[in-house]
This record gives sequence, C-alpha cells and structure tokens, in this order.
Amino acid sequence: MEIWTSAPQLEKDQRTVATIGIFDGVHKGHTRILKTVVERARRAGLKAVAITFSPHPSQLHHPENPTPLIQPLPDRLDAMAALGLDATWVVPYTWELANQSPQWFIDRYFIQGLHLKELVVGQDVRFGRGNRGDIETLRQAGLIQDFQVIEVADITDQDARRYSSTRVRACLASGDVQGAARILGRNFRLRGVVERGFRRGRLLGFPTANLGGTEGLAIPADGVYAGHLVRSVPGTNAVEHLPAAISVGTNPQFAGTKTTVEAHVLGRADLDLYDEPIAIDFIARLREMLKLESVEKLQAQMDEDLRACSEILGVPPAGRVDPDEVTAL
Repeated sequence: MEIWTSAPQLEKDQRTVATIGIFDGVHKGHTRILKTVVERARRAGLKAVAITFSPHPSQLHHPENPTPLIQPLPDRLDAMAALGLDATWVVPYTWELANQSPQWFIDRYFIQGLHLKELVVGQDVRFGRGNRGDIETLRQAGLIQDFQVIEVADITDQDARRYSSTRVRACLASGDVQGAARILGRNFRLRGVVERGFRRGRLLGFPTANLGGTEGLAIPADGVYAGHLVRSVPGTNAVEHLPAAISVGTNPQFAGTKTTVEAHVLGRADLDLYDEPIAIDFIARLREMLKLESVEKLQAQMDEDLRACSEILGVPPAGRVDPDEVTAL
C-alpha cells in the first residue's frame, strides 16, 4: 500500500474509489467499509484509496483531554494495508483544515485530489467545519460533480448497539477486553519497547517485561489479565506468542503512582527483553488490582493468577520462578 502525505499525482483520466475516516482501531465496522472500497475498485479497475487524519482531531479540539488512541498511526496503516487498499492519504489535521467548509473539502480532496468516482462511507460520516457535512451533503455534491456515494450499513450487536471506536474505548476502560475484541474482530494489542522497572517482580518469582511508549494510547482498566507477549524471534523472521500474565496499574502494594503495563511470561526466567519492541495481546481479565495485607499474600494471589492464566490460555500450569535463575528481567 502506498502512503501519501501530500496530494497524489494521479493521471488525468485515473479515477478512484475512496473512503474517509479516522479508522482508529480498524474495527469490524471499519473493515466492512474498507473491504467495500477494495471490492468495488477491483470490479471497476480503479484505485482503492482511503483518506485518514493525523493527529486525532481531539488533540486540537480538546488538548486538555485528547481521545486515547486504540492504535498508533503505523499500526492503523498496517491494518488498512492488510485489507487490500492501494493507497492511504494521511492528511495533517490542522486548524486550517478544521475551519474549511464541507464543499471546500469535497473540491480539494475528493475531486482535485482523488478524481473520485465512488465514495464509500458509513451512515455517521461527518466532515468539514463544525462537522456540518454529512451523507446528504455528499449525495448532493455527487449529483453535480459526477461521483456516486455508497452507504455501508453499521454493524451492531444483539442489542442493536453500533460498533464504534468509542465503544472499544469504553470496553477497555472497564477492563472488558473480550468485549473490545468482539468489536475489533481480534484481541486488543498494545505495542511498545521493554524498559527497566523496579525489578520487584523478579524478587517475588514473577519477572516482568515493562512496556514503555504507551503514552496517548487506550489502556485497559487496572487489573490482572491473561494474554500473550508477542515478539520477533532474534535472528529469524518468526514471531512467537508467549503465554503471559499481564498486570496493569500503579502497583498499590508498593505505593506506586504511575500506571504501568507489565507482562510475566509463564514459567520463563531466561528472556532478555530490555529495549526490545514487543506487543501484548489481552485475552481476558482475571481480577481487579488489589492491595493485600502482606507480600506473602500477594505472592499467593499471584500463584492463583498464574493457574488461572494457564487454564484460560490452554497451556500447562506454571508456577513462580527461582529469582536466582532470572537472566535479565
């Protein structure tokens, strides 16, 4: 997939099938829209293109409380590329752009930029100053400017609630990573680089990889989760998914104040992960974060957590490791 950061230089007679959106998380609703773009473009022999924006508009409109991202931009683009798009135009979201009229946006991006033939959108599409542009705005413009608007129906659950990025964030904020996965169509994933922590886990028999670089991202509610630590195998093209117990929170047992995301790979004391880029996939929440009466009771609770993780992940039971055998973490 090509990634455009400025207006594309298309041939005069080259037209496109396109869509527009933030696509944060690239959930099932987004996937339906993007696949429709690709399918219609392939049938017509046209280029399949998406327009997206960076940074997220909330960073300009609500800088004091910006929307946490489900995915950073590189992951979003990877997910969009996997669906078969030919190109994505990443438009810088600025005050100048935000203050333009819907018709200016249509002229600048759809007509002049993309030579639009068909525009595929969801029912809630909004664009232009004050979000005044909607699907009817597009339909009226299409009649005059020779493009067709294809409306894609929302995906909803059994209670007719629409799948959306907002709902994914709400699920994560409550610790419902399984609910988030149903909307996303895959397990929720955080990426980052392993950084040095306080090394308390290794002394307790539960060495952890501390995930750095999560600022600005949506993070599941404080608690303990079952999941996987995902890493590239050094010296190969292989990727391994290691069963893990994941802790999210401020470590109240030790009067912590900063939220951290830490993963203990079940039964492993030999991993050297410092400064390595990894991902953490969240499968299920085990419990909320607790402060217990003693470190010994904390260890006993963590033993139970490991057993529960093993059962959920379908792997052999693992206990705490010998601190003297920990090689790096």
